[in-house]
Amino acid sequence: MSQLVAIACDDEFKAQEVRLTLAKLQKEYLIELEDAAVVIKNDQGKVKLNQAINLTAAGAASGSFWGLLIGTLFFCPLAGVAVGAASGALNGAISDIGVDDDFMRELGESLPPGSSALFVLIKKATPDKVLQEIAPFGGKVLRTSLSKDDETQLQEVLDKRGIKPEEITA
Repeated sequence: MSQLVAIACDDEFKAQEVRLTLAKLQKEYLIELEDAAVVIKNDQGKVKLNQAINLTAAGAASGSFWGLLIGTLFFCPLAGVAVGAASGALNGAISDIGVDDDFMRELGESLPPGSSALFVLIKKATPDKVLQEIAPFGGKVLRTSLSKDDETQLQEVLDKRGIKPEEITA
Protein backbone atom coordinates (compact mmCIF):
# COMPACT_ATOMS: atom_id res chain seq x y z
CA MET A 1 0.00 0.00 0.00
CA SER A 2 1.31 3.44 -0.91
CA GLN A 3 1.89 6.19 1.63
CA LEU A 4 0.81 9.79 0.97
CA VAL A 5 3.04 12.63 2.13
CA ALA A 6 2.27 16.32 1.54
CA ILE A 7 4.93 18.84 2.56
CA ALA A 8 4.60 22.64 2.37
CA CYS A 9 7.66 24.69 1.44
CA ASP A 10 8.31 28.37 2.08
CA ASP A 11 9.02 29.40 -1.51
CA GLU A 12 7.74 28.61 -5.01
CA PHE A 13 10.76 26.56 -6.08
CA LYS A 14 11.67 24.44 -3.05
CA ALA A 15 9.01 21.73 -3.61
CA GLN A 16 10.25 21.28 -7.19
CA GLU A 17 13.82 20.91 -5.87
CA VAL A 18 12.66 18.21 -3.45
CA ARG A 19 10.82 16.40 -6.27
CA LEU A 20 14.00 16.43 -8.37
CA THR A 21 15.95 15.07 -5.39
CA LEU A 22 13.38 12.28 -4.98
CA ALA A 23 13.67 11.48 -8.72
CA LYS A 24 17.44 11.16 -8.28
CA LEU A 25 16.90 8.88 -5.26
CA GLN A 26 14.48 6.79 -7.33
CA LYS A 27 17.21 6.22 -9.90
CA GLU A 28 19.40 5.01 -7.03
CA TYR A 29 16.62 2.61 -5.92
CA LEU A 30 16.28 4.27 -2.51
CA ILE A 31 12.64 5.19 -3.05
CA GLU A 32 9.87 4.02 -5.37
CA LEU A 33 7.31 6.69 -6.17
CA GLU A 34 3.85 6.09 -7.53
CA ASP A 35 3.22 9.80 -8.08
CA ALA A 36 4.88 13.13 -7.31
CA ALA A 37 3.22 16.48 -7.93
CA VAL A 38 4.04 20.05 -6.99
CA VAL A 39 1.45 22.70 -6.16
CA ILE A 40 2.56 26.32 -6.45
CA LYS A 41 0.68 29.30 -5.06
CA ASN A 42 2.18 32.36 -6.71
CA ASP A 43 2.39 35.87 -5.25
CA GLN A 44 -1.02 36.74 -6.76
CA GLY A 45 -2.60 33.76 -4.96
CA LYS A 46 -3.17 31.62 -8.06
CA VAL A 47 -2.73 27.86 -7.53
CA LYS A 48 -0.97 25.82 -10.24
CA LEU A 49 -0.44 22.05 -10.37
CA ASN A 50 2.74 20.58 -11.86
CA GLN A 51 2.29 16.86 -12.45
CA ALA A 52 5.26 14.56 -12.90
CA ILE A 53 3.59 12.99 -15.94
CA ASN A 54 1.60 14.90 -18.54
CA LEU A 55 -1.19 12.39 -19.17
CA THR A 56 -2.65 14.38 -22.08
CA ALA A 57 0.64 14.34 -24.01
CA ALA A 58 1.29 10.70 -23.16
CA GLY A 59 -2.22 9.78 -24.31
CA ALA A 60 -1.81 11.70 -27.56
CA ALA A 61 1.50 9.97 -28.33
CA SER A 62 0.10 6.53 -27.58
CA GLY A 63 -3.09 7.26 -29.53
CA SER A 64 -1.08 8.47 -32.53
CA PHE A 65 0.86 5.23 -32.64
CA TRP A 66 -2.22 3.02 -32.43
CA GLY A 67 -4.11 5.26 -34.86
CA LEU A 68 -1.26 4.99 -37.38
CA LEU A 69 -1.17 1.21 -37.00
CA ILE A 70 -4.92 0.77 -37.43
CA GLY A 71 -5.09 3.46 -40.15
CA THR A 72 -2.37 1.63 -42.12
CA LEU A 73 -4.44 -1.55 -42.02
CA PHE A 74 -7.36 0.32 -43.59
CA PHE A 75 -5.20 2.35 -46.04
CA CYS A 76 -5.71 5.75 -44.39
CA PRO A 77 -2.79 6.24 -41.97
CA LEU A 78 -3.10 10.04 -41.71
CA ALA A 79 -6.71 9.86 -40.62
CA GLY A 80 -5.76 7.10 -38.18
CA VAL A 81 -3.02 9.26 -36.63
CA ALA A 82 -5.37 12.23 -36.26
CA VAL A 83 -8.21 10.23 -34.72
CA GLY A 84 -5.81 8.27 -32.52
CA ALA A 85 -4.05 11.38 -31.23
CA ALA A 86 -7.33 13.13 -30.47
CA SER A 87 -8.86 10.16 -28.66
CA GLY A 88 -5.62 9.47 -26.79
CA ALA A 89 -5.30 13.09 -25.67
CA LEU A 90 -8.92 13.11 -24.51
CA ASN A 91 -8.45 9.86 -22.62
CA GLY A 92 -5.26 11.18 -21.00
CA ALA A 93 -6.92 14.45 -20.02
CA ILE A 94 -9.84 12.78 -18.26
CA SER A 95 -7.86 10.03 -16.55
CA ASP A 96 -6.30 10.81 -13.19
CA ILE A 97 -3.72 8.60 -11.57
CA GLY A 98 -2.00 9.11 -8.26
CA VAL A 99 -2.93 11.94 -5.90
CA ASP A 100 -6.35 13.46 -6.53
CA ASP A 101 -6.09 16.85 -8.30
CA ASP A 102 -9.00 18.37 -6.36
CA PHE A 103 -7.36 17.38 -3.06
CA MET A 104 -4.10 19.04 -4.14
CA ARG A 105 -5.88 22.22 -5.26
CA GLU A 106 -7.82 22.37 -1.99
CA LEU A 107 -4.64 22.12 0.11
CA GLY A 108 -2.90 24.50 -2.29
CA GLU A 109 -5.51 27.16 -1.53
CA SER A 110 -4.50 27.00 2.14
CA LEU A 111 -0.86 27.82 1.32
CA PRO A 112 0.42 31.36 1.77
CA PRO A 113 1.18 33.26 -1.46
CA GLY A 114 4.69 32.67 -2.83
CA SER A 115 4.95 29.12 -1.51
CA SER A 116 4.66 25.56 -2.79
CA ALA A 117 3.85 22.04 -1.65
CA LEU A 118 5.02 18.60 -2.69
CA PHE A 119 2.61 15.67 -2.83
CA VAL A 120 4.14 12.20 -3.14
CA LEU A 121 2.73 8.69 -3.13
CA ILE A 122 5.49 6.39 -1.93
CA LYS A 123 5.40 2.67 -2.75
CA LYS A 124 8.66 1.74 -1.02
CA ALA A 125 11.51 3.65 0.56
CA THR A 126 14.68 3.40 2.60
CA PRO A 127 13.58 6.04 5.13
CA ASP A 128 16.90 6.88 6.80
CA LYS A 129 18.68 7.58 3.51
CA VAL A 130 15.74 9.44 1.95
CA LEU A 131 15.23 11.63 5.03
CA GLN A 132 18.93 12.47 5.07
CA GLU A 133 18.68 13.77 1.48
CA ILE A 134 15.48 15.82 1.85
CA ALA A 135 16.10 17.20 5.35
CA PRO A 136 18.11 20.27 4.19
CA PHE A 137 15.07 21.56 2.29
CA GLY A 138 12.94 21.83 5.43
CA GLY A 139 9.18 22.20 5.22
CA LYS A 140 5.99 21.58 7.13
CA VAL A 141 4.07 18.32 6.95
CA LEU A 142 0.53 19.11 5.75
CA ARG A 143 -0.97 15.63 5.49
CA THR A 144 0.25 12.05 5.53
CA SER A 145 -1.07 8.54 5.71
CA LEU A 146 1.93 7.64 7.89
CA SER A 147 1.59 6.54 11.49
CA LYS A 148 1.67 9.33 14.09
CA ASP A 149 5.19 8.32 15.15
CA ASP A 150 6.51 8.32 11.58
CA GLU A 151 4.81 11.65 10.85
CA THR A 152 6.35 13.20 13.99
CA GLN A 153 9.78 11.86 13.04
CA LEU A 154 9.45 13.30 9.51
CA GLN A 155 8.46 16.73 10.86
CA GLU A 156 11.35 16.71 13.34
CA VAL A 157 13.84 15.93 10.57
CA LEU A 158 12.43 18.71 8.39
CA ASP A 159 12.44 21.18 11.30
CA LYS A 160 16.12 20.51 12.03
CA ARG A 161 16.94 20.72 8.30
CA GLY A 162 19.41 17.88 8.71
CA ILE A 163 21.42 19.67 11.40
CA LYS A 164 22.71 17.30 14.06
CA PRO A 165 22.29 18.45 17.70
CA GLU A 166 26.09 18.64 18.22
CA GLU A 167 26.34 21.03 15.23
CA ILE A 168 23.80 23.44 16.77
CA THR A 169 25.81 23.97 19.98
CA ALA A 170 29.17 24.25 18.21
